[in-house]
Amino acid sequence: MSPALRADQDAMPATVLLVEDEVVVRALVAESLRAAGLTVVEAANADEAWAYLAAGRAPDLMFSDVSMPGSMDGIALTKRVREAFPDVKIVITSGNLGPIDLTQFDRFIQKPFSFTHTVDVVAEMLGVTPLGPA
Repeated sequence: MSPALRADQDAMPATVLLVEDEVVVRALVAESLRAAGLTVVEAANADEAWAYLAAGRAPDLMFSDVSMPGSMDGIALTKRVREAFPDVKIVITSGNLGPIDLTQFDRFIQKPFSFTHTVDVVAEMLGVTPLGPA
């Protein structure tokens, strides 16, 4: 059995909406989260993420970059998510955050970041513990 992040062995894995425009970063984060047993939905920008959410699919956690192309950035997406899906936990990441109120997010991770640290933060936010191999 592969390692899995679950609060309960019989529970479905938590879903993470990963919003990142840098393809390599998105792929590596998604791979790390999936290897930990989480379900990952990938979006290349805030517009794609909002389309997923607007279809009524609420993830357990959204992990989003701040700076992205499209009609809105990660900050605008966060505001929409907070209004429409108040129970979704939000982790924001950026290499250059600037003067932004960090209290509107649950957590902030500075880029560049460690993928292990990212998995640990997501696990903590979801209230789950990484399980070792059986």
